Amino acid sequence: MLVSVARVEEVPPGTVKAVTAGEEPIALANVDGTFYATQGKCLHLEGPLGEGWLEGCFLTCPWHGWRYDVRTGKNDFDLAIEARTFPVRVEDGEVKVDV
Repeated sequence: MLVSVARVEEVPPGTVKAVTAGEEPIALANVDGTFYATQGKCLHLEGPLGEGWLEGCFLTCPWHGWRYDVRTGKNDFDLAIEARTFPVRVEDGEVKVDV
């Protein structure tokens, strides 16, 4: 199900925003104009990934510093740990996530 979660201008390049797609909390990241959607809760202790910070393609959890590649969901410390990612589409200035 494709759900509109934000306008393009609400998430400038290099930033992340906490959004909700249906009932699913999502961390919506803009990496150089390309949008990525990752589950909204860190796999460590469910920290709010949408309140973290973005460095290149890596999203850092604000609670304990766990980092995830927003393109793949893989944790940069242990590649066996993988956050859920969701397809994203931009249409008419709206960012939509497929949940």
